[in-house]
Amino acid sequence: MTRLLTPRTLIIIAGLIFGILAAFMVDWGNPSNMGICIACFLRDISGGLGLHRAGVVQYLRPEIMGLALGAFASALSFREFRARGGSAPIVRFLLGAFVMIGALVFLGCPVRAVLRLAGGDLNGITALAGVVVGAGVGILFLKRGFNLGRSTKTYTAAGWIMPVLMLGILLLAIFMPYFIFESESGPGSMHAALWISLVVGLGVGVMAQRTRMCFVGGWRDLIMVRDTYLFSAIAAFFIGAIIVNAALGYLDWGFTGQPVAHDNHLWNFLGMALLGLACTLLGGCPLRNLILSGEGDIDAGVTVLGLIAGAAIAHNFATTASPTGIGDFSVVAVIVGLVFCLSVGFLMREKIA
Repeated sequence: MTRLLTPRTLIIIAGLIFGILAAFMVDWGNPSNMGICIACFLRDISGGLGLHRAGVVQYLRPEIMGLALGAFASALSFREFRARGGSAPIVRFLLGAFVMIGALVFLGCPVRAVLRLAGGDLNGITALAGVVVGAGVGILFLKRGFNLGRSTKTYTAAGWIMPVLMLGILLLAIFMPYFIFESESGPGSMHAALWISLVVGLGVGVMAQRTRMCFVGGWRDLIMVRDTYLFSAIAAFFIGAIIVNAALGYLDWGFTGQPVAHDNHLWNFLGMALLGLACTLLGGCPLRNLILSGEGDIDAGVTVLGLIAGAAIAHNFATTASPTGIGDFSVVAVIVGLVFCLSVGFLMREKIA
């Protein structure tokens, strides 16, 4: 049994279970083709806290807190909790914000891109192509010496900040004081029971922490060093999700009329290219940074805060898309984001190739 449960076997099993649970979350109440989406759910949390005014996407999603707290518990249990940080925090914050801006032009993170494709939404192909191209550009910078700098060991208490913050948001979700916002219509009003969302988040958080799952890192490693370890989780996730969607009758192939989606191929592609590039510079996708923040990585915590701030910026400044198409300032925001990421890639190199 020990020989069979190799790291590769475990990450495939974890990806398969994650895909199955993500698909079932739709049946349990979450929006269609959005069983679990890190970007969308952080966007909803941003709205639930009143950081943006889009009334249809405001809800404190327990899945997010579960992911971070599951990773925290797993890291403590396996003695992998390490408080560290100090690697270009302001740059990480801004990269995180642009990751979210790119994601909300497409209307989903890399996890949802795969999940949308597993539900029949062919716009997921355009999005994943963008992620791959963005990761490819990021790889060019990595090969030419790009580095955000080394993080260093710091006070243990500092590493506890993000887990405690997530616990605090979870308590707000449970007790719902009057100052918390909750959508009465739209995607924010669609959600599974709190305990189901929390249990699923905790379970996936443990699995993601143990396997180092990353939905951008998988493409990066596949392209850069031909390593399929992380990519195997993405493939297994897709298989698990499409099997459940087929069994539940949720498969609906096409580009148009998909739930919480639009079919502007150019900006779906460029939005996710921005995300793929920024995530490669950051060293991980939104899921990976959320998990790392539970392990005591303060830099990842700053990135998560950047994601939440990016969601507020996207909605407050009309850069996010909707099912009717891209926002009034989506084009400007994506171009600014690409310029910023390319500048960071060029300027933060330890050597000139």
